[in-house]
Amino acid sequence: MTAHREKAMIRSQLLAKRATLNSAERQAAADALRARLLSLPESQNATTVAAYVSVRPEPDTRLLLEELRNRGIRVLLPVLRPDHDLDWADYDGPASLALGQTYGSTKLPEPTGPRLGVATVTQAEVVLVPALAVDRQGHRLGRGGGSYDRALARLPADRCIVALLYDHELLDTVPVEPHDCNVTLAATPSDLHRLD
Repeated sequence: MTAHREKAMIRSQLLAKRATLNSAERQAAADALRARLLSLPESQNATTVAAYVSVRPEPDTRLLLEELRNRGIRVLLPVLRPDHDLDWADYDGPASLALGQTYGSTKLPEPTGPRLGVATVTQAEVVLVPALAVDRQGHRLGRGGGSYDRALARLPADRCIVALLYDHELLDTVPVEPHDCNVTLAATPSDLHRLD
């Protein structure tokens, strides 16, 4: 089986599992992840964090974005371009978000401020990324569009890249293709996992 097909099969299984989580389980996961990420030394020392606005059934990031902003940290959010690359804009609170591009069947909440360019992500010391799974070597399984792999490929090697996951999504192995970029940490509700 090719890595591409194996990824599709794993994505389907993980999305089905996410669909079984009830609102209390999702909220508990979001609260635990927020606490872990805010206590992360790299987050505490950061002046700029690149993050994202979660869509259901991803672990919820909305309160995390507010906490970061309330601490005086500049928060960059992605804006999906028509070519599926990621532009970036500053997060200025919940009122600064609007529904933007459609990805799959989901309209993505995006910041409405000025677009700052695809290279702006390099200004972030910490980059939070969505994922469906991560393995212990730091291989990340996303939704398959390649947007985050393009953004991560621009980052200097010293950046802290954190995937937000539910506990069952930290796997022993994830299929890898040449364009895939690794993460340095997997944040789950139960722990922060530094990866090889």
